[in-house]
Amino acid sequence: MFLPGFDDNRHTVRTRSGEVSYVEIGTGPAALFVHGVATNAYLWHNLIPLLADTRRCIAIDLPLHGQSPAAPEHQLTVGAFADTLADVCARLRLDQVDLVAQDTGGAIAQVLAARHPELIRTLTLTNCETHDNIPPAGLAATVEAARAGQLAAAAPGILSDPAAARAIFASGYQDQQFLSAELVDAFLEPVMGTPATAARFQELIARLGPDDLLAAEPALRALRAPTLIVWATDDEFFDMKWAHWLHDTIPGARDLVEIAGGKLFFPHERAAELAPHIRRHWDTTDQS
Repeated sequence: MFLPGFDDNRHTVRTRSGEVSYVEIGTGPAALFVHGVATNAYLWHNLIPLLADTRRCIAIDLPLHGQSPAAPEHQLTVGAFADTLADVCARLRLDQVDLVAQDTGGAIAQVLAARHPELIRTLTLTNCETHDNIPPAGLAATVEAARAGQLAAAAPGILSDPAAARAIFASGYQDQQFLSAELVDAFLEPVMGTPATAARFQELIARLGPDDLLAAEPALRALRAPTLIVWATDDEFFDMKWAHWLHDTIPGARDLVEIAGGKLFFPHERAAELAPHIRRHWDTTDQS
C-alpha cells in the first residue's frame, strides 16, 4: 500500500530500538501520533491532513509494525515501546510534543507521560487500554492462542484468507468502506508476513498485561499536562467507564468527548469529527 501525499513524507530515525519509520507532515509545534497493536501510521492518514496546518504531525510505526522492524533484542512490551517513543523524541530533538494515541498506543502514551511528563505539552487519548484493562476481554481468545503458541502457526492461513484477515479489524468500524483490502494487508503483512515476524507478534500479544500501566499510575495521577479524552461509545473493547476513569485520574484532564455510535478505529473512520476537538484542545493550550 502506498498513499501519495502521506508516504511521500516518510522518513526513518535510528533509535536504540533500531530504525523507526515515521511520516511527518505540517509545520509548527510537534504532535506525535501513536497507533495500537497490529495497525500502523496509516491509521492516522485521514486525520493528519486536517491538523497539519497548525502542527508538525509525526506518525510513527512502532517496532514490528508498518515499516519499522523489530530488532531481536527489542522487548515488545508497553514499557519498551514507551522507551522507543522517548528515544524518537530525543533523536528528533523534540523538547515537547502534543501526544495523540489510540488503542494500545494509548497505554504506551500513558506510560510515556508518566515517565517523561516534561515531554508532554498536551495529551489526547482515544479508546485505549487503561488501568488493569489490558488485555481487554474482547482480545482474550487471541491472547490465549498466543500464550498457547498457536497464533504464529495460524498466521499463514489468516493472510491467505481475505475474510479472516478482514475480520480482525471489522468490529472496529461502523462503515466497512473504510476497511479496504489494501489497508488490511498493510496492517497485517508487517506483523504476520513471515514466520519470524509472526513469532514476534505472538510474543507481543502473549506478553500483554497491566504491569507497566499499573506502575505508571502514581505518576499519571500527578500529570498536569492538559488532557483531552475522546471516546467512541460503541467500542466492544474499551467501555465508556474507562474514559471516565482517565478523566477522574489525570489532574490535567479537561474535556471528555463522546463519539456517539463510534467504534475502536474512529480516528480513521471519523477523522473529520475528531479533528475539531483536537484543534480546540491545542488552541486552548496555545492561548493559555
